[in-house]
Amino acid sequence: MTEPELTQRVAALERTVQDLVTRLATAGPTAGPTADPGTGPDTAGPDTGNPFWALDGLKAQVGGTPGAVLYTGTVTLPTGEHYDWQYGHTVDDLLDADWTGYADTLTALAHPVRLLLVRQILAGTRTVAALAEVDGLGTTGQLYHHLRQLVSAGWLRTSARGQYAVPPERVVPLLIVLSGAHR
Repeated sequence: MTEPELTQRVAALERTVQDLVTRLATAGPTAGPTADPGTGPDTAGPDTGNPFWALDGLKAQVGGTPGAVLYTGTVTLPTGEHYDWQYGHTVDDLLDADWTGYADTLTALAHPVRLLLVRQILAGTRTVAALAEVDGLGTTGQLYHHLRQLVSAGWLRTSARGQYAVPPERVVPLLIVLSGAHR
């Protein structure tokens, strides 16, 4: 796929997501659960008591298409930083994508030390010196190795010399990946 084609597809996706967001914002509450409330999340919508309020709204927006995946979150970290975030993809776009390109991003999280590192950084331990004092993170050399892997994959960025942070646009996706791994 050429760069102009990719740019055009991304722009079309952004328009589709914005249209979904606009329609969801004006749709109002749904009539009620479409499945057994015991099978899904135990969080009811703010005004409906419906545990599937977000899902019902998305279904109403995508109509007869193969569907869409929408993820959203509102997060206040222990450090006081607050993030509201939403992003979506059509099912067709996800199924048509080259998934092998996702391997490095997912692999970066697939190590217990790197997961502990990200957890510590989200909790406010941001300098290499402070991270080196956390049990289980290994030697300074190992710590830098893991930090480089996470920065390269986009899960972390350097915010100042020797300090790391999870980029704001990655906080909710990170928590979604972790919630997907939760059993």
